[in-house]
Amino acid sequence: MTYVRRTTSESDVTVELTARTATPAASISTTDPFLDHMITTLSRYGGFALQLEASGDLDHHLAEDVALTLGRAIAEATTDTCARYGEATVPMDDALVTAAIDLGGRPYWGGALPDVAYDHFLRSLATEARAALHVVVVRGHDPHHVTEAAMKAVGLAMRQAMADGDTVFSLKGSVTWEVR
Repeated sequence: MTYVRRTTSESDVTVELTARTATPAASISTTDPFLDHMITTLSRYGGFALQLEASGDLDHHLAEDVALTLGRAIAEATTDTCARYGEATVPMDDALVTAAIDLGGRPYWGGALPDVAYDHFLRSLATEARAALHVVVVRGHDPHHVTEAAMKAVGLAMRQAMADGDTVFSLKGSVTWEVR
């Protein structure tokens, strides 16, 4: 289990994440019902158990800080021998969305969602998870459907990438840092 708490003058976010679990249950409380729904979706499709509590002064700060904290928990839960890469395509009514992720430690966001708040959410998540995350909206006109299909696709891709492997998927081997 990975525990991360982030507090600022704008928000207070606590995340408890258990990766690679057979029972990906979620208990989410952010004061924003749609954000709760999207994070529950990400947890379920990502295959990780998640407890998340958050409060914030503005919707923007709340969503961004939740994404940053969740991203940090994902980075902390990612092992050197994880599969590292994952991809998924999800159809949801009018929406068709593809996501691909690399948990190799180099953050990058490549995508554009019709809902600018969730575009920013995924960018913040990728940055703090230290993941290269690409999301392609193939089609869709309902922003709710596109956003939810994106969260499902990201979750499924993340499930693949975080799966246990038997080797380090990098020619560099494990990366170690020494900071003083």
